[in-house]
Amino acid sequence: MRVPFLRYGAVFVLLGGIAQAQVNDRADLASLRQDVLLLNQRVGELTMAVEQLTRDNGALQAKANQSYITLEQLNKAIAETNRVMQGAIAEQKKEVLAQVASQMEKLGRQTNAALDALAKNQATRPVVQTTFSEDFPNDGINYTVQTGDTLAVIARKNNAKQQDIINANKISDPSRLRAGQTLFIPQGK
Repeated sequence: MRVPFLRYGAVFVLLGGIAQAQVNDRADLASLRQDVLLLNQRVGELTMAVEQLTRDNGALQAKANQSYITLEQLNKAIAETNRVMQGAIAEQKKEVLAQVASQMEKLGRQTNAALDALAKNQATRPVVQTTFSEDFPNDGINYTVQTGDTLAVIARKNNAKQQDIINANKISDPSRLRAGQTLFIPQGK
């Protein structure tokens, strides 16, 4: 059998086209492999970035759980603080009231002692004179009371009677003479 040349040429062209197609397919396949490798590399990079973000998120959540409290926790803490403060205030009130009671008792004792001393003083003081006699000499001298003078000392100095000085000057309390006061001292009789 004889194959025409053209047929062989067409076969060669056909075989050449197939060979070229195979070379092109191999190039495309190599290019696809290169693209797949690049995609795999990029997916790996993205996977690592996602893992890092996941770790960072976990760390932030842990920190947030440590740094922040819930509203319920805050309310409980405030209630506990109020309870402790109320207890401290009540205790402080008790202490203050005890101190006040102690001071009042001490002041009461001091007041009673002062009243007792005053009552004893009143008992030993001469009776305050409210009525005076006009029976004293009309002649006499004026005398200025000096510091330390008593009615008895003044009477002795001036050779007068105490009762005459009291009546003439209407002295209701002889213990209340004051320095600088002028008294009439009756003389004679």
